[in-house]
Amino acid sequence: MGLGINKVIRILISSDIMLQSGWGLIGPIFAIFLTRQIQGGRLEMVGFIAAAYWITKSIVQPFIAHKLDVKGGERDDFKLLVLGMFLANLVPIGYFFSTQIWHIFVLECFRGLAMACVIPSWAGIFTRHIDRGREAFSWSLESTGVGFAAGIAGAYGRRRRLQNSFYFNEHLRLNSFFSFVPHSPQAFCQGPFQASGAALRKTILKI
Repeated sequence: MGLGINKVIRILISSDIMLQSGWGLIGPIFAIFLTRQIQGGRLEMVGFIAAAYWITKSIVQPFIAHKLDVKGGERDDFKLLVLGMFLANLVPIGYFFSTQIWHIFVLECFRGLAMACVIPSWAGIFTRHIDRGREAFSWSLESTGVGFAAGIAGAYGRRRRLQNSFYFNEHLRLNSFFSFVPHSPQAFCQGPFQASGAALRKTILKI
């Protein structure tokens, strides 16, 4: 994915695509998981669970973003980005062990806190490293990549749901692969993304 886009932007887009691919697998069958495997899980609870995530993230996120802006530089942005992604990707593992509805609420609030760290730090690094004259195209690549990832993952999840209603654990394993592995502190700068990840770390940590 060259297209005149620098390595920092490419690794950020790639990481977001992998993240959305993982969570896109869960969305279409989350309600089934909730009603069939969680004690007290009802369809009307799905909206409240989503609200727990979004409200937590929305309350905390501006304060984290302000703190990052005040401190300046990108060392803290990078560390918080990797930490937030790592913590957010622990949530699917928590689903494995969840039996009560309050477990799901706690996990979603935890994911909201983690993503409140990810979004402002990711956006700050992306904005500062975006190629001059390629701003619109860079953001369109991000949106297009995430859109394709979420759409394909959602279609796959829906297809498996139609075949069998008990594929949620398999989807959690796939979510862990797509989300946890490329965003772990080691793999974020090594493994499949070694070249661009190293460039991201080297560029940021010397600022």
